[in-house]
Formats: sequence, C-alpha cells, structure tokens
Amino acid sequence: MSILVVFLLALFFTLLGLAYVKGYDMVKARSPENLARFYLVMAAIRMLLVATGALLCIILSPNREDAVPLVLTYIIMYATMMVVTLILRH
Repeated sequence: MSILVVFLLALFFTLLGLAYVKGYDMVKARSPENLARFYLVMAAIRMLLVATGALLCIILSPNREDAVPLVLTYIIMYATMMVVTLILRH
C-alpha cells in the first residue's frame, strides 16, 4: 500500500469529518430541532461514500488479495472518523 493512497484516504476522511462538524454547527445554530435528522442524513451519506469507495477499490484493483488490506484500513479509518466526530460534537 503506497503512502499516497494512505494520504488520500486520510484526506478523504478529514474532509468528511470536517463537513460533519461544520454542518453540525450550522444546523445547531439555525435549527437545533433538526440535529437528529442532520445526523441521520450525514451518516447515510458517509456510509454510502465509504461503501462505494471500498467497492471501487476491490473492483479496480488488479490483484484482489492486495486490495483486502486497503479496504480493511479504509473501514478502520471510517470507524475512527465516526468516533472522533461523535466525541467532538456530543
């Protein structure tokens, strides 16, 4: 697994986390009663993006055995991002 791939994955999850934190602040300031709806929509978007990324990684990889560690890293990074964003905003 190349350093560039890990960097791009970290950047992807940083951007997803940043979008969640900024969106949470905006919804909390303007319409706090919609925070639960915002969380559910963002969770669905993040899950869809992560699942699509993992699937594309497996499909586009020339060697499926090499793609498994990358996808596992991808899923672990997703779980870490979820924990960090929940700690930051709850």
